Amino acid sequence: MGFPGTWMTESESMVYRVVPKCACSTIGQIMFYSDHGTFFDGDIHDAQSGLHKWALDHSKDPITQRIQAHDTYAFTCVRNPYTRILSSFFDKICGIQRNGKRYRGNLVPLLIQKYGIEVGGDDGKQDFDQIKSFRRFLLFARDTIRWRRPMDPDIHWSAMSGHISTFIVNGGQYNNIFWTESFNDGMADVLKHVETKQKIDLSEIPRFNESEGHGPKRAHPVEDYFDDLSMHLIYEIYKKDFELFKYDFENPGNKMPIGEIDLAEVHAKLGD
Repeated sequence: MGFPGTWMTESESMVYRVVPKCACSTIGQIMFYSDHGTFFDGDIHDAQSGLHKWALDHSKDPITQRIQAHDTYAFTCVRNPYTRILSSFFDKICGIQRNGKRYRGNLVPLLIQKYGIEVGGDDGKQDFDQIKSFRRFLLFARDTIRWRRPMDPDIHWSAMSGHISTFIVNGGQYNNIFWTESFNDGMADVLKHVETKQKIDLSEIPRFNESEGHGPKRAHPVEDYFDDLSMHLIYEIYKKDFELFKYDFENPGNKMPIGEIDLAEVHAKLGD
């Protein structure tokens, strides 16, 4: 299986397990800048050079060697499950993607037909019931994750613990897992432990939110989208994420973690 979703600087200074919807565009651009002194011109996910990626054949050997030797600083970043799945809904389901089309072609028509969701119009009109549609999307997300129907789960809403575990199962070891909600502190801790070719001032780094503007703005506070049933579904899908990354399941309105991540616990529970 190797190390899917893994990026590494060409200088081999750091290795990062991508978790979708968790600041991955900004992290990738910081890694790119740390070697080259410039940002990638475009969406870092499209870069075919300047950064080792598992999806690129020439990158597989160097990534494997560094991860298995445990001599390159390895990290990832996580996000509150409530805000992460809301972001996935507004970006991937309601939004028009970079190519000018709906995400995954026939996915949205399928959701409209089978789950009765609304997504707003392609003309930018967003006069639909966001809360009702989101809760129906949540049923769909649960069905994909629990029963792999009507399709396999998508990387943008499958559990973070699933992404993070592949790195461990195949012989990797994380030096750091930090929270999107305290991004600068977490990224500063990573950079403190690595030598980079280019000096990085995090206060000067823009946020590369590639999904910004794709979909409608969230019209309500986070907690308004989650009733008792929604919270039950969220816990069914993301129980490990709440427990391992110390987020507050009881209060959807609290996006901040309520404890410290225990790396030993993460490796023990995701390593089998």
